[in-house]
Amino acid sequence: MTSNVILIEYYTLESCHLLRTSVIADACGDQKMSDVQIFDPPHRVPLTKTKSIRKRLQEQGVRLLFTDPALKYEPYRSLAMSAIEPIDNYADTTYYGPITVGTPPQSFGVLFDTGSANLWVDSIYCNTQACNSHTKFNPQSSSTFTSTNQTFYLPYGAGSLDGVFGYDTVNVGGIVITNQEVGLSTNEPGQNFVVAPFDGILGLSYPSISAGGETPVMDNMMQQNLLQADLFAFYLTGYCSGSEVAFGGVDNSKYQGQIYWTAVTAETYWQIIDSHFSTGWCSQGCQAIVDTGTSQLTCPQQYLGYLMQSIGAQADQYGGYYVDCSEVSNLPTLSFTIGGVNLPLPPSAYISMQQCSKNGQPLWILGDVFLRQYYSVYDRANNQVGFATAA
Repeated sequence: MTSNVILIEYYTLESCHLLRTSVIADACGDQKMSDVQIFDPPHRVPLTKTKSIRKRLQEQGVRLLFTDPALKYEPYRSLAMSAIEPIDNYADTTYYGPITVGTPPQSFGVLFDTGSANLWVDSIYCNTQACNSHTKFNPQSSSTFTSTNQTFYLPYGAGSLDGVFGYDTVNVGGIVITNQEVGLSTNEPGQNFVVAPFDGILGLSYPSISAGGETPVMDNMMQQNLLQADLFAFYLTGYCSGSEVAFGGVDNSKYQGQIYWTAVTAETYWQIIDSHFSTGWCSQGCQAIVDTGTSQLTCPQQYLGYLMQSIGAQADQYGGYYVDCSEVSNLPTLSFTIGGVNLPLPPSAYISMQQCSKNGQPLWILGDVFLRQYYSVYDRANNQVGFATAA
């Protein structure tokens, strides 16, 4: 089953009066609610919102081909000593935050991604243009670094990234993790990451999908008893600053009302069940992935035509959809029922600075378009995800 992504891109030039839309799709499942003890978060990491790789390249006259964002959710594969992780959809991500690696600490900006499990940063072992345009980790300058011979390979839209795993001390929002696996880039061809504002990716999904079988950052935090509660939470805004990821608790100032919980249905990605959609779709329950590393909202292929028709969108030659800007206020609110609670998404939320691509997975993907409206909590102790209206 294939799925399409529908995003909406707003063109501000006076000569353009169109919106581009993009949404993605997915399949079906079951859920429950449970209670969790909530602590104030002792550790917050501020996130910066910036232009995406796609937008930066567009401004330079380079148009990226649209790749399948759902390739990210294919099973991870190992070939000999190499670990492979698809990262095709990072061209549209816009949030990143600071961490340090090594002793003394070396600082990096990374994407905090609930849709992958590994941590990697650019390193001095790489001398391509993409690596040289970013801060590079120097393991020779760290007294706590331990090298390995295990390599990894990460393909993405217009190139690939090769690297080698090592172990070192990592600091995330004041949480000091010892002996943490870190992927160090050795080759990063292509132009995609040349203009990227981040130096690497920090994965926050379950260890079952970790490339190379390495222990993710969150799991090491838990194993080393570094958290007051084994959870983390995201608050994403549409502004350049103000977003954050909090570890060990929730930030009560970032949401309104109560947190509603729904069970994780597969301990791989943060996969849950959407039991109902606005039009009555998913009456039997549809599977969805909550992914901070995906900017789009995605829906299953079989629903795409109906959804585009309901908002009056017209297809273009690139696989995208347009609606007249003057009709935006008349577009319908999309509603998701998760954990028995209705979570509406108004047109002001699903109109975004993104473009369209295709998704080969039968899953809804609740990316940043959705997560800017709802404070999201990822509870590893109880294997559940919580949502509350963002403040």
